[in-house]
Amino acid sequence: MPKVLCTSLSGEEGPHFELLKAAGFECQVVDRDVDLWDETSFAAALQGCQAVIAGAEPYTPRLLASCPDLRVISRTGVGFDAVDLAECDRRSIAVSITPGVNHDAVAEHAVALLMGIARGFPFADQCVRDCAWSRQARPRVMGSTLGIVGLGRIGQAMATRGIGLGMNVIASDPYAPVDFAQQHGIEIVPLDQLYLRSDYISLHTPVTDDTKGMINAGTIAKMKDSVVLINTARGQLIDEPDLCAALESGKLRGAGLDVFEVEPLPAESPLLHTKNVFLSNHIAGLDCESFRDMFSMAADTVIELHSGRWPADRIVNLQAKTDWNWG
Repeated sequence: MPKVLCTSLSGEEGPHFELLKAAGFECQVVDRDVDLWDETSFAAALQGCQAVIAGAEPYTPRLLASCPDLRVISRTGVGFDAVDLAECDRRSIAVSITPGVNHDAVAEHAVALLMGIARGFPFADQCVRDCAWSRQARPRVMGSTLGIVGLGRIGQAMATRGIGLGMNVIASDPYAPVDFAQQHGIEIVPLDQLYLRSDYISLHTPVTDDTKGMINAGTIAKMKDSVVLINTARGQLIDEPDLCAALESGKLRGAGLDVFEVEPLPAESPLLHTKNVFLSNHIAGLDCESFRDMFSMAADTVIELHSGRWPADRIVNLQAKTDWNWG
């Protein structure tokens, strides 16, 4: 009976267990005392497993070398920057994602962060709790400019919501969907222009060599004063010390962050003591519907691959491989 380990932090319950069991798999949840960022501990937990329903934990060359039985890393979500794809190619380990199931959830969460900062939360909430009312006028969201970095599925979902809020939406994406942009009246602009013109900037781009640390002191200096930054994509897009400096100086009016350079966010992070930042714990893509669909698709991918089928729209590596098999 092939063994599947679920490491995704939200995967203690869900449809994947019944799907895998019905297909003849044994599915277990990793012991939550295991540090998934420690290669030795994680490798020990993975021994004997042929597949993993994976979260955001790293899959390094050393870890992969320690897990000779591993055949599939099935990610819940669309990010795969924590997986060394080149090493997986060398070892013929298929890496998959769950595209098209959580873009609405992420966009809703990004809007929640944006509106929270715009309307003064969590500061206003804390004032009431402290019985120390402080009333302050803030700029209206309607009529402001939303700059979206990355106009894929999630960026498009964010764009339509921004338009619904009465915002002027511009976007920067080297592969922007022209038809979508024209249909919704979205102007595609160079990144420097987006920085210059946006009142709110929302990041929806993957981490690459070009985008890692793209929000830094240099790019922040190009932005409008009092801009608000929203990040529901990946923490590595932002240089956090530079962000903190801009928040402290007032160059940025605020930031809404669901993702961080190191997760969980370390107790010593200055972000925890910065008042004009709204924080959440990498949950943007997690609503009830996306949870169901992500874990169903992740399990289905494992089942499909074990059955000799190749769900190409979900596989992100082994592009030149035509003879992959589970064995």
